[in-house]
Amino acid sequence: MAAALSRALKLPGKKGSELGEYDPLTQADSDDESEEDDLVLNYPRNGLGRDGCLGTGPSKLRGGRSGRIVAAKDEAQEEEEEDEWREQLPIKSRQDRGDMKGMQYWSQKESGRDRMGEDRGGAGSLGGAGLGIHSTELEVKRLRMKNAVRSAFFLVPLVCATVLVLLCAFLIPCRKGELERKPQWERALGDAGGVTPPALALWDVDGDSVEDVLLSVTEWTNHTHPPQRNKVYSVVALSAVSGQVLWRKVMAESVMYIQCGLQFRSQRSPVCLLIGKSMLMTVNGTTGKNVSSIQLKNIESQAVLLPDVQGDSVPDLLIATLPADEALDLFLTLISGLTGEQIGHPVPFNLIAQGKLTGPLLHQTEKGAYYILFGLGNVEAISLRDIYIRATGKMPTTQALKVKDPGWEKLRNSTTSFVHIYRGSEGVEFLLPFVAGFGNNHNSLDPVSNLNATRSDWVLVYGSSKLSVIKQKDIRKTWTFSSETVHSQPSLGHFNADGVLDIFFQHSANGVMEAQVIDGANGHPLWSAEFVCPRLVLETSAISTMTGQSVFLFWASEPLKAQRNSTKTTVAPGVAAAEPLIRKLFLLHPAYPTILLELTSTTDTAVTSAVSYQEHQKDASYITVSSRPTTDSESGARIVKSVSLRAAITKGQIVRLGESNKSGGPVKPGVFEVNKFFRRLTFKHQ
Repeated sequence: MAAALSRALKLPGKKGSELGEYDPLTQADSDDESEEDDLVLNYPRNGLGRDGCLGTGPSKLRGGRSGRIVAAKDEAQEEEEEDEWREQLPIKSRQDRGDMKGMQYWSQKESGRDRMGEDRGGAGSLGGAGLGIHSTELEVKRLRMKNAVRSAFFLVPLVCATVLVLLCAFLIPCRKGELERKPQWERALGDAGGVTPPALALWDVDGDSVEDVLLSVTEWTNHTHPPQRNKVYSVVALSAVSGQVLWRKVMAESVMYIQCGLQFRSQRSPVCLLIGKSMLMTVNGTTGKNVSSIQLKNIESQAVLLPDVQGDSVPDLLIATLPADEALDLFLTLISGLTGEQIGHPVPFNLIAQGKLTGPLLHQTEKGAYYILFGLGNVEAISLRDIYIRATGKMPTTQALKVKDPGWEKLRNSTTSFVHIYRGSEGVEFLLPFVAGFGNNHNSLDPVSNLNATRSDWVLVYGSSKLSVIKQKDIRKTWTFSSETVHSQPSLGHFNADGVLDIFFQHSANGVMEAQVIDGANGHPLWSAEFVCPRLVLETSAISTMTGQSVFLFWASEPLKAQRNSTKTTVAPGVAAAEPLIRKLFLLHPAYPTILLELTSTTDTAVTSAVSYQEHQKDASYITVSSRPTTDSESGARIVKSVSLRAAITKGQIVRLGESNKSGGPVKPGVFEVNKFFRRLTFKHQ
């Protein structure tokens, strides 16, 4: 009623420029907070000002019937909105509504803003504003809580996943992390022992998938008086990763050969064979404990892995002995791979020639027949079937000994039963299968390592200076190459891209050592370089790379051309001669034949070496056993050193071999290009 009277009388009140008129009668009815108050306050919001706008002037609808109808509709609409608003917000107490009495409204513009806030859940009056602020704070808190929960749901799985990845990367594969380290170490073991190479073998004895080092060691007892000092012989197993001693086996005599890979039924671990001059002992490869032993006299060779000759499904062994009291008689002895006992009795062979012992080696012909190659100065072959019959007096029952090769039987001498592989006036120095890797790890007794070596052609070095390849099919030389005296066993690797193994060897004369690579297909020279003679006899190593080519590792002194091109020294000759000889380990890659990579240098005398592969790293370790000379402060010692090739390459120094500086010649490769190439090298097992 008050609202209608106010509209009719148009009482003066506080006006605003945009929000219509202010009616003091509505304030009088504020106790009841009737719906008409809301109607008056909401007229401007609904656009029902004068002339339908928010400006001043008489309204055309308010005085008439249509204006009352519109007002009634708006009032009903406002009631619905008010009900919705009151359902959303908490109901105010009667005391709060009483506190609103007597409060003055803001200006019509501010009142309009309050009414707009009311539509969003707020209030136009001060009391309503307080309620709106309280409600807004609750909504903000709820929103913050909701965002915090969402963030927690996102961050908690992320943190858990990160922790799990870190655990997998650093804590769980701790053993693999240890293997990922580059195996580089050095250890002194026993007496220096001169330049005689000790027995050396590689085999994984601790189960970490890396070949460990087994070495024969000679030490002196700790007695102060020399007459009371005695030699102590032992075999030591060293971890290839750290160089730590895994086990030590004391022996009654010096060990000449160490071979691993036998599988005895009574042993879960592989068995290692320790061969001395008068005994053959098998030990557990993991612990070094005795398995069996056999006494023989004057052993001269390593053991040869044979096929099963007894029918017990276990490969057997053969070994050569050369008694001193029976001149020119070489004995071949069969040994059971199951029990370690001798099979039958030793079989003697009277050899006409004299010289260095060759073999014994096992060869399997294309027809599957087995022959043993051996000799003194010459090379003969005899059927394994004949050896078994003569040793046991029984006919063979296994399939391996029943096979005969008609082609080889035609070559057999009717009186001696020998097949002549080589006979000549010049003694044989080396005979090795024409297969990669034979020179580095040919002492393993597992069938896989020996499979290819038994079916290949042969590389023959005779007369100290002639080198040939013999075809196993017809026992004929395919080519012959003559050189100076060859002083170490050749190494076989791929230098060119014809798919045929090439031959790397060293020969020396007149104080000059020359290293050469010969084409295995035709015997033509592929590469050569001259060095100051290092006074060192050590087998070269050929290592396969992932690209198919091989790198060649060899020891030498200063390159001869580099020394000639360098400035001459002014030191007195006597002083220069007293300086220790520095020996260097060089790496040759066929991609850069005019460049060598110097990996390391030492004054020690390297006496034997081997190559161990790390398949998971695509790397290889070069293991050397050196004799360190006696000094004033300490006695000489045997030094065992393992160097990662990839790590050594990164620190290697480039040595150039006589590039031509003439105009129009090949462009000399830059240091960056060479270093980048070598550092990308990766290695694989041959």
